[in-house]
Amino acid sequence: MTDSLKKIYFLSDFHLGAPDHASSLIREKRIVQFLDEIKNDASHIFILGDLFDFWYEYKRVVPKGFVRILGKLAELTDSGIIIKFFVGNHDMWMNGYFEDELGIEVFHEPQEFDFNGKKFLVGHGDGLGPGDHRYKFMKKIFRNKLSQKLFGALHPATGIGVADYMSRKSRAATGKTDEQFLGEDKEWLIIFCKEMLTKKHYDFFIFGHRHFALDYKLNETSRYINLGDWIKYNSYAVFDGNNTELKYHKL
Repeated sequence: MTDSLKKIYFLSDFHLGAPDHASSLIREKRIVQFLDEIKNDASHIFILGDLFDFWYEYKRVVPKGFVRILGKLAELTDSGIIIKFFVGNHDMWMNGYFEDELGIEVFHEPQEFDFNGKKFLVGHGDGLGPGDHRYKFMKKIFRNKLSQKLFGALHPATGIGVADYMSRKSRAATGKTDEQFLGEDKEWLIIFCKEMLTKKHYDFFIFGHRHFALDYKLNETSRYINLGDWIKYNSYAVFDGNNTELKYHKL
């Protein structure tokens, strides 16, 4: 880190747009307030997916709304803060808008980072580890360029309507399972992290997706942090140059 006073923040799972406009707007304003509070001591901000409950970039159209969060992100990057975005399972269809309009680098797979001698593996967290073969199959279909092109042929009013329905159906199918810790031997992200540690050392694994806040000790030198969400927890992680801590934003 070039400035020892600066910090790196990690957030995920805002799901803006869900379950309705009114409640989403309240949540959006809360997140913008938080971003405004950290802008003076942040060098980097990582957003680890599902910022939106649905997002698809047509050639000349993006989903309506979200002007507060998009404007704040543009303000932060214009001020020199580095923002990196990892697509989630609800907003995987990104194709240049964040890069071109907001100056935000977008990643579609987990990435390694080294900050101040600490090694991080960072991503949204969906589709990693064993099991969940049905979702992994569907993810391949959704990531397929032909599938995206066919969806893009739909009129935005139709396409976004269909996608909103699918997002609601997905949430109904998972229910509260994404919010419950299943135990060390069943949490596939813990299994994934332990497998990765057999190949290479990481100080911190940081993921979202699971909708509960967790700081889990994998061994004496490695930890897995799940960021929770901004629907229930208002949780985030911050790296101060030495340690990464899971925190909760108080209104």
